Formats: sequence, structure tokens, C-alpha cells
Amino acid sequence: MLPLMRRVRPPVLSLSLLMALPLTACAPANTPLYCFADPAQVWGVSPLPADAQPECPDSDTVRGEVRSGKTRIEQFALPADQAETVLKLMQGAGYAVVSRKPDDGIQLEAILRKGGDQVMYFAEHQPGRTFVTLTGYGHGE
Repeated sequence: MLPLMRRVRPPVLSLSLLMALPLTACAPANTPLYCFADPAQVWGVSPLPADAQPECPDSDTVRGEVRSGKTRIEQFALPADQAETVLKLMQGAGYAVVSRKPDDGIQLEAILRKGGDQVMYFAEHQPGRTFVTLTGYGHGE
């Protein structure tokens, strides 16, 4: 009886592994940093500042829009009073500020453009940190 069990086990284990592959293939879309093509980059154009923590919205709607390519979004938590840190990185990568509302102590807003890629920039002052959101349409370009 034991030899029969040895013959049956490997195919069952192989089948379980094959069934798990589709789950691991789509895992990146279900991870907390699903909205980043590269969490070590800002919008794919500049290295992430050492003191920045990448984040993505915890929203099924946004997750679906990002996954389908309709929306692009990246978020970063930075130390307090760093509303312009990511903005300066984007400008250094060739994005021009086409519209800007001054920092009123609550938030800084700007619209950036490089070629056909338009990015909305929001830096919100929160207790003990600055929270930056970059949004755009689809996958840009």
C-alpha cells in the first residue's frame, strides 16, 4: 500500500502547485504597492528620496482603474514640511509646472506637463508628515 501512496502524491502536489501559479502571477496587483511600476522610483523618472515612503490608495475602485490602465497614481509619505521635494524631482526630470496654487499651509497643488504626459501634484500637510499624491491618465505618455 505504501508504494501506491508514493506514486499518487507527486501528481497531487504538482497539481496543487499548478493551481497556485495563477494566484502568484496576479499577486503584484493585489499588493499594497499595486500602483507603482517601480516603488523605488517617482513616476518612473527619478529615484525615490531616501526618507519617502511609497503608498497606494486602499480602494477597490482605484485599484481597478489602475489595473485597467485608466488611472495612474503614486503616493508618498515624507517628513513634515517637504511639500516641494517630489515636485522638484519631477521638474528635474523635465516636467514643467503649467499651473500652481501656492502652499497655503494646508496643501500645495500643481499641474505638471512633459510632452503629452500631464500629472496633477498634491502635497498635503498632515501632522508630522507631508503626504504627496501624483495622478495622471492611464500610463501617461
